[in-house]
Amino acid sequence: MTSKTASLILSGLLMSGATAFFVPAAMAAAPVQAPVVTGLPDFSDLIDKVGPAVVNIRTTERIQRNGGAPAEEEMQEFLRRFFGGQMPLPRGRRGTPGQGAPGAEQQITRGVGSGFIISGDGFVLTNAHVVEGADEVTVTLTDRREFKAKVLGADRRSDVALLKLSAANLPYLRTGDSSKIRVGEWVVAIGSPFNLDNTVTAGIISAKSRDTGEYLPLIQSDVAVNPGNSGGPLINMRGEVIGINSQIATLSGAYNGISFAVPIDEVMRVADQLKTTGRVTRGRLGVQISEVTRDVAESLGLGKARGAEVSMVEAGGPAEKGGIKVGDIILKFNGQPIETTRDLPRLVGASKVGSRAEVTVWRRGAQIELPVTIVELQEEKSAAVRPSPKKPTPAAPANALGLVVADIAPAQRAEPGAVGGIVVEHADGAAAAAGIRPGDLISQVGTVPVTSAAQFNALVAKLDPKKPVALLVRRENVSQYVVVKPRG
Repeated sequence: MTSKTASLILSGLLMSGATAFFVPAAMAAAPVQAPVVTGLPDFSDLIDKVGPAVVNIRTTERIQRNGGAPAEEEMQEFLRRFFGGQMPLPRGRRGTPGQGAPGAEQQITRGVGSGFIISGDGFVLTNAHVVEGADEVTVTLTDRREFKAKVLGADRRSDVALLKLSAANLPYLRTGDSSKIRVGEWVVAIGSPFNLDNTVTAGIISAKSRDTGEYLPLIQSDVAVNPGNSGGPLINMRGEVIGINSQIATLSGAYNGISFAVPIDEVMRVADQLKTTGRVTRGRLGVQISEVTRDVAESLGLGKARGAEVSMVEAGGPAEKGGIKVGDIILKFNGQPIETTRDLPRLVGASKVGSRAEVTVWRRGAQIELPVTIVELQEEKSAAVRPSPKKPTPAAPANALGLVVADIAPAQRAEPGAVGGIVVEHADGAAAAAGIRPGDLISQVGTVPVTSAAQFNALVAKLDPKKPVALLVRRENVSQYVVVKPRG
């Protein structure tokens, strides 16, 4: 009996509702064996061990009093009553001695957050947003000791701040390895939600490397985190800190079942720089990138969608000096694969300023290795936006992509950052549906550079109408591959 016959007999037995049948061992699929769960974890011993190193952080700010009107004070009193004393009340006749002259300095409470001690000599980690704008930071331990903390530095991009207490022999937490965390493992958070000191919540890691920021692959968990938990530790079952609780996903402002923590590996890299210099430096490549879609990858011969598409190269920047061009697909940075656009900024940002990096790009069907010298990342500058030209009446019939094109004027070719190609005069059909519009510049068809309108039309005429093609389109100094399917 052939294997096909056996398969048919087996199928017949299953469909006829037979109560018993035999399956050869080679044909049987082994079931996935799940671990036996014997009970829920008990966190009490863990909390006894790590709890004393978690601190409450209060911040205050000095402001100039402007001499508020009675109506303003009545509103302050309403807010004080409604929020149960959480709203600061100006110094004056509402229960506080002294009216206070206009222009006099007044100290108000800004907020409450959490933190944790990482060394016995008083170094404390928290979120940058917890201490931002504070003139005074007070740290309270679980034994009720209070210290005035000095902010050594804060980094807004990673939302990490490093504080220093004038103390010794303090309890402190050990840091773990956030690269080794596993989805599903138990974790606990300790902090001061709604100013409720030393509150413990527990849950599991829901996802790793969750992208919610340019440089931060955050840890997602279902641990309850609320306002006031910010800056507190996310701790594994070994008592190690694996992250700083930083964000929540919410529509109401309170916990909705999803919270995020900054991985401790990133935190410690930032903390080391803050401790040494008080600031954080990051590397910059000098490119603008976009995601590589599956259609673009297939059209360029990449196979699967991966890498980061270079849509703009900064004039005079490190990428341009290293030979990176618009339309390149960056596949590796110093040998590290770039699976998505999120990977590149993190790798470049972690690079030492002035170091030499090897960048692997995909260009016209081949891999190229390019050396680039990393420079320091500065504050981003907004690019000038050029108004789009009005849609002209086509002077010639559209090609198979629905495009009427023309050669670029000599003056336009001489503009800074010009990449050559042809200009779109009219877009219709498939091209218009893909987002191409008059005034766009097209510099590449698939992997072939475009030099003239005549050459472009000749290339389009030879396209397979059953296969989409990627056009490298430039608009307002930014280039991107646009996939268009020719009409048959």
